[in-house]
Amino acid sequence: MKRIFTLFAAALVAAAAACSCSNAPVAADGGNAAVENMMSRKSVRSFTDQKLTPEQIETLLRCAMAAPSGSNIQPWSFVVLQDKSRYEKIFEGNFNLKVFNQAAAVFVLCADTTVTRQSRDGQGAPVTMPNGTWRDDMGAVTENLLLAAESMGLGAVWTAGYPYKERYMTVKKELGLPDNVLPYCMVPVGYPAGDDQPKDKWKPERIHYENW
Repeated sequence: MKRIFTLFAAALVAAAAACSCSNAPVAADGGNAAVENMMSRKSVRSFTDQKLTPEQIETLLRCAMAAPSGSNIQPWSFVVLQDKSRYEKIFEGNFNLKVFNQAAAVFVLCADTTVTRQSRDGQGAPVTMPNGTWRDDMGAVTENLLLAAESMGLGAVWTAGYPYKERYMTVKKELGLPDNVLPYCMVPVGYPAGDDQPKDKWKPERIHYENW
């Protein structure tokens, strides 16, 4: 009887070990899906004429807004463009219009540059301070959007607006953005038309442990 109990206990331990997993998503082949998605991301500038559904657009936006934000300020807003008849006027002269015209949608990621955060002075009194991390927040929200597109079988490319005034001012004007809001970047998204491959950016020589 003791032997049977021991074998039963061992079986339970083995089953628990077999069922245990980390919180990281696992790909169909047993790999880490999140890592594979990051390593597969690439810039896509050629798209088919297949449309995006409203559900896909909302998913992309939800993923983007899940990005980290200093003091949880979330300085971002979005303008989603799909009316290509406006693109020439919005992006004239400063962008590759062909990329925008091919995309199923263009996400304009807008930053409120005047957002503030609450802090305390040396005496502990509450003070309102400028949020100096809005640029970092915008970089994070943009990367989330790019990774979400990759995970959904879509292609996307980060197209800079800020800090190039000659690029973003026309976009700002044509979209009617408030004075305190800048078009940080534009991200055309669609179904890839080519076979773009990710670049190998691994450079061990740039890694330092403990000290430089």
